[in-house]
Amino acid sequence: MDTISLIEELDKISGATVLCVGDVMLDQFVYGSIARISPEAPVPVLSVEKENSMLGGAGNVARNLSALGAQCLFFGVVGGDLEGQKVRGLLDELSNTKVTLLIDQSRPTTVKQRFISSNQQVIRVDREITEVIDEKIENQLLQAIFSALPDASVLVLSDYDKGTLSVGMVSELIKAAKTSNIPVIVDPKGEDYSRYAGASLITPNSAELKIASRAKTESDTEVTSAAECIRKKFKLNDILVTRSAKGMTLVESSGPTHFPAAGKEVFDVSGAGDTVVATLGAALAGGISLNAAVRLANVAAGVVVSKSGTAVASQADIVSILNYEKTPIPSEGKRVSLAEAVNQIQSWRIKGDKICFTNGCFDLIHPGHISMLSQSRRAGDRLVVGLNSDESVKKLKGKSRPIQNEISRARILAALSSVDLVVIFSEDTPIELIKSIKPEVLTKGADYSMSEVVGSAFVESYGGEVKLIDIEDGHSTTATVNKISES
Repeated sequence: MDTISLIEELDKISGATVLCVGDVMLDQFVYGSIARISPEAPVPVLSVEKENSMLGGAGNVARNLSALGAQCLFFGVVGGDLEGQKVRGLLDELSNTKVTLLIDQSRPTTVKQRFISSNQQVIRVDREITEVIDEKIENQLLQAIFSALPDASVLVLSDYDKGTLSVGMVSELIKAAKTSNIPVIVDPKGEDYSRYAGASLITPNSAELKIASRAKTESDTEVTSAAECIRKKFKLNDILVTRSAKGMTLVESSGPTHFPAAGKEVFDVSGAGDTVVATLGAALAGGISLNAAVRLANVAAGVVVSKSGTAVASQADIVSILNYEKTPIPSEGKRVSLAEAVNQIQSWRIKGDKICFTNGCFDLIHPGHISMLSQSRRAGDRLVVGLNSDESVKKLKGKSRPIQNEISRARILAALSSVDLVVIFSEDTPIELIKSIKPEVLTKGADYSMSEVVGSAFVESYGGEVKLIDIEDGHSTTATVNKISES
């Protein structure tokens, strides 16, 4: 199936109904900076700057189904606490989602709290009870699901081993779904896959498959062999193994199909498995073939790993990637806002492109500028230029500058084949631009020292590269302006 046909298939997702049940949790992210060690113990002190809460686990499957435009019938259990109320509120905010959330007063809502500094996770704190939910609650949940099952086209079981999906419940749900001829997709957990016997499709990652099969899962052959063993042993129709940078492997009775990774630049893998199972569920519920559904799930996974936190992939995200062509952008489309740049860069990264960033006033473009920009472009796959606004140039160069206004300067830069995007910034330095774009390579002319390059410490903090570009002697905008003034 070609790309155009695959995009057309996406339309089938809208209105498709997926019943999702599993371990819902609250993902909390606490962001801050570390500048000192505690006087109480040899541990870093995190100064909190902002906090964010998102749906995790099965709740993130619901988020993804909603973002894809599918109808979701969601079933889960929380504790009788504030975190449970927060989960309920977040679920109620989702479009196309009907929520049945039972409260078990004997347990807390599962919470995963991540503390992050300089884009690095410092520590994760989990609050949970993993024992099976109260038997009364389980029976109520089962009866509610049985009543709703006829309204669904696919059943998704999101198992995080937090107690919602007991062995008995999983068996009952698979049996009921098979009786109604409804496919069952399972995002599995643990080492005993006998509990998922009879499921239509399970989606372990390669590490989980290794544990469950007790076999190697590095090469294509090893993954296929391990998955086929599990598939036959537990009477599973198909297995989709997610393999990070190695892509995905679908093992059916007819044999394996290997799908190369849709994205090479991984920023955060949180929730990628949820996105995969949600996309598969929505696609199959819409009548899309399994092979095409896996291709869509592969692209969706590439979208979310390039985002920070527990992210989701929408239909628009998937279409954007499928429409991607590695061809130059017309010059009139290169001058963009920061938000537009971030969105475009995300698409490039999913395709494996390395982003290079440089900045400057570029008042009167001369051969030195052309050389510097060309060298910068060769340092990566895409070059983003931060352009000082008119007001910013005046602060740096004086009231008589710039000679050309920011729109004219941006148009000239955009006309260069070495430049992929131009973003105008009004601040004194481009540091906020750099933090938002997070380039793999940061360049500046060699007339600067490394310590003088704005953003160098930030880029190096996450493994990025800072390069000083050789400049051609005899070319300077200031010198040209002075020469004109003297004549």
